Amino acid sequence: MPPPTRAVNSLHNRVLQMLDRVLEPEVMNDRQEAIEYDSMDHAAVNCRFVQDLIAAGPIGEDCLDLGTGTALIPIELCQQDSSVRVMASDASTMMLDLARYNLEVQGLMHRVQLQFVDAKKLIFQGSYFDTVMSNSLVHHLPTHESFLPEALRVLRTGGLLFVRDLCRPDSLEQVECIVSQYAGNEIESARQMLRQSLKAALTLEEIGQLAVAAGLDSDCVAMTSDRHWTLMARKK
Repeated sequence: MPPPTRAVNSLHNRVLQMLDRVLEPEVMNDRQEAIEYDSMDHAAVNCRFVQDLIAAGPIGEDCLDLGTGTALIPIELCQQDSSVRVMASDASTMMLDLARYNLEVQGLMHRVQLQFVDAKKLIFQGSYFDTVMSNSLVHHLPTHESFLPEALRVLRTGGLLFVRDLCRPDSLEQVECIVSQYAGNEIESARQMLRQSLKAALTLEEIGQLAVAAGLDSDCVAMTSDRHWTLMARKK
């Protein structure tokens, strides 16, 4: 039997290196972890998220942020757009406590309302929000079948769905490269947090399949950085 070609060997090695998804805790309720997360430098990523959100077209006045964490995205959005109001939701009481502090410091409690809620089973009425957004929540969810349908349910017709998260790398080597590049100056616990998030993230193909299952076009999902995918769609 002839030896395998170099191309076959390369494909075989890549398949062996493909990372299986490794779940991390869905809710960050550990006080120290929440504080460390809040203290990490998210400024550039958050600013880029909001700039891309606004560039996607009209976002209306009523926005829902799923998995708001410590409300850094709503703060950035309110600073860039003086007309919006944000319902900032999260399933972690510790994150919401820190979010309340951040909003008070920025003087934005009158524009951002905090809500304890599970993104997989939203308590809001249908067709209520002009925009539903989410940054770095999807990799925390153990299952995703209801996430996009629920987000679309509470979105008004013509409203914008804008979701961004990490993309799971192909190999542990790629994970370590990303951790070194983007969290190299952080403390080890913060680097480990990013490492775990990358391993728990969905691939571009996986989020694309979820989008199609929710009735969205397959081309609504694309890679938008070396480590992030973005789902952007208007509700029909």
